[in-house]
Amino acid sequence: MTPSLLGIQSNGQNLSMPMQIVILLTLLTLLPAVVVSVTPFLRITIVLHFLRQALGTQTAPSNQVLLGLGLFLTLLIMQPITGDIYDNAWKPYEKGTLSAEKALETGLVPVKKFLLKFAREKDIQVMLEASHTVAPARAEDVDLRVLVPAYVLSELKTGFQIGAVLFLPFLIIDLVAASVTLSIGMVQLPPAMLSAPFKILLFVLVDGWNLVIGSLVRSFA
Repeated sequence: MTPSLLGIQSNGQNLSMPMQIVILLTLLTLLPAVVVSVTPFLRITIVLHFLRQALGTQTAPSNQVLLGLGLFLTLLIMQPITGDIYDNAWKPYEKGTLSAEKALETGLVPVKKFLLKFAREKDIQVMLEASHTVAPARAEDVDLRVLVPAYVLSELKTGFQIGAVLFLPFLIIDLVAASVTLSIGMVQLPPAMLSAPFKILLFVLVDGWNLVIGSLVRSFA
């Protein structure tokens, strides 16, 4: 029979509890990689990193704060998908109305829809060629081993695009500060030290956190 989580069977016999625990722990080791790469967490953390670099604040906000913000935003964005998986796959599996194989298949449907929504066709095609896989007739039939790396590539490109746009206004301030310091002969004063307060002031005045986070969340709507 097909193996099932916490009810694993092999040739009609239930696997021992230690073996089930080993399998469960093995799956849990993959969870951080899944959260980091196959959720909105990837795009959010890239954009927040670029934003901090553009502001020139170095370690403020700290990595822990940015990662925490990214994680909670990811949970917010993924809530409809996780709710769909729980209602349509996990609950029927708990009640015994769905087999483990069917529950897994049902639970992957909303995940595939999410990945397909943000994975570029060009990246999917590259992964199909790399894996020597024939393109399926329907997008829903794309294998996860092709869809996941395609989604990661697409999110990397999107995150870098947003980061580049965020950099532009702060880069202009840096250029103006550098020009002013050179024109008045203040070569001892680093331009970054002069521009930093103005960049932070600009970001605060336009309510930058609201704009950036709001735009990121809406980009996944």
